[in-house]
Amino acid sequence: MDYTERLRRLAINDTRFVEHRVESSELDPKTLALVRLAALVAVGGAVPSYGAQADAAVSAGATAAEIVDVLIGVIPVVGLPSVVAAAPNLALGLGYDTDDALEERTDEA
Repeated sequence: MDYTERLRRLAINDTRFVEHRVESSELDPKTLALVRLAALVAVGGAVPSYGAQADAAVSAGATAAEIVDVLIGVIPVVGLPSVVAAAPNLALGLGYDTDDALEERTDEA
């Protein structure tokens, strides 16, 4: 099915099409996981969602640096405040606690 037919079915809210396509995409798994992370930033996703999507991205071959690049890449679209709010959640999903890191830097000063 070409992209115009997929767009048409989305535009008319063809639920059978959407239900079938949610888990099957023409995007490779790594790209799909990174796109979903970008969407989480855009909608202000919950902390557990960032962990799940970060795990999916890493499992699909994404590096932590590529995942962080997603945050940087969406700044012009979603705005810096949204990215700043998402950064600690994504950091936790990658196993990095930004609060601890900030405390360590304060202690060093």
